[in-house]
Amino acid sequence: MWSRKPTLYVCLLICLAVALVSAAQSPGQNSGPATEAPAGYDNQPNGLTDQATYNMDRGQFEEVEGIGDGIGPLYNAQSCRECHQNPITGSSSQIKELRAGHLDSFGHFVPATAFLADNTVTIPNRSLINQRAICPAVDTMTVDGQTQTFNFPDTQGQERISTAENIRAFRISISTLGDGYIESIADQTLIELAEHQCSVTEGLICGQVIHVPVLEADGALAVGRFGWKDQHASILSFSSDAYLNEMGVSNRLPPNNVDVTRICDVIPDPNNDTPDDTGMEDLDRFARFIRATKAPPRDAALASTPQALAGASLFHSIGCDTCHVSTFVTAPPGTSLDAGAFTVPPALGNKIIHPYSDFLLHDIGTGDGIVQNGGQETAHKVRTPPLWGVRTRTELLHDGRTSTFYDVIQYHRHEAQSVTYKFNLLTPAQQNLLIYFLRSL
Repeated sequence: MWSRKPTLYVCLLICLAVALVSAAQSPGQNSGPATEAPAGYDNQPNGLTDQATYNMDRGQFEEVEGIGDGIGPLYNAQSCRECHQNPITGSSSQIKELRAGHLDSFGHFVPATAFLADNTVTIPNRSLINQRAICPAVDTMTVDGQTQTFNFPDTQGQERISTAENIRAFRISISTLGDGYIESIADQTLIELAEHQCSVTEGLICGQVIHVPVLEADGALAVGRFGWKDQHASILSFSSDAYLNEMGVSNRLPPNNVDVTRICDVIPDPNNDTPDDTGMEDLDRFARFIRATKAPPRDAALASTPQALAGASLFHSIGCDTCHVSTFVTAPPGTSLDAGAFTVPPALGNKIIHPYSDFLLHDIGTGDGIVQNGGQETAHKVRTPPLWGVRTRTELLHDGRTSTFYDVIQYHRHEAQSVTYKFNLLTPAQQNLLIYFLRSL
């Protein structure tokens, strides 16, 4: 019905926008009118911290880890910045991670079994296949002013998978800028959005909400919103996971307190569990830095042009914003989220953001077949990527398979088929206007 009655569809979208604002305002909480969240690629905080603290936390996010710091023995990157730096620290990059697995006799996804040390060591149930290892190597470095030499001359530490793992997929690193605002969206807002979306489209487009463990809340569940599979609800959990699985640095949060292998692992676990003089560990600083980042800004010059404005109207009229929702209002300051582990601070609460995402899982025909925290039905679903800042990317979709907005739209199938169909009915001039709008984001 939604594709045949555009007037009703537009009205419903307007109601949805009102509902999103209303859902973010908890009864009995008077925090004043919502205000626009600050945006910018200026390496300045959003008000959560002062500039000095922001710079210190950013320095920790950028720090290159070595063997003496606990990196590895399997890893993908030496610092958070390595995967998040375009155009500034915390943003996206061209770095990709490898995921793998296979289907069992029931058609269910099973994470890969990885082999290392010339196939003498086996790591089962591991969909993430690290692409780097600290051995074999001889490496001399300075740690805390002391010269240390690490000697791993004979052990082959790199992970390998067999031909049995015939599901293989790359995932491109995504931006963390503005994630503090995303974390501050109330769970109920996303739940109601999914329900409304499915109702509006009569079941054609139904974003999926999944509840995932919050590590710092002893595994209590909250609505996932971070990662290509919505595998995390909190920034601290996301930071802990990345520290372990992307850099190999084990830390205090369960279940991430041990490495997957002891091959060449000379630093006791957890590698990072010593607070600094403020009582914070590295992952706490990572999380505070991410929460303090501003939202990715629009290209103001392009956004105000007649072409971009016309393109935005087309983006709306053909239904792109069914999933790429332009506007949210975060929960009021003082709201408890992340299963009680996070309280929305004034700098992040009651803020208007424009992420162009619904943060829900969808099957649009580009899924990678990998299952993480969701059930088997999530195998071919991915989170709607936020489009704020998309103009800075040269590789698009979750695996970076294309570099043009036109091709990205053509890849949209399944739930998004009707929207792609409408795009293809536009004239070439209209299509170019819509793409012009995307280039302003």
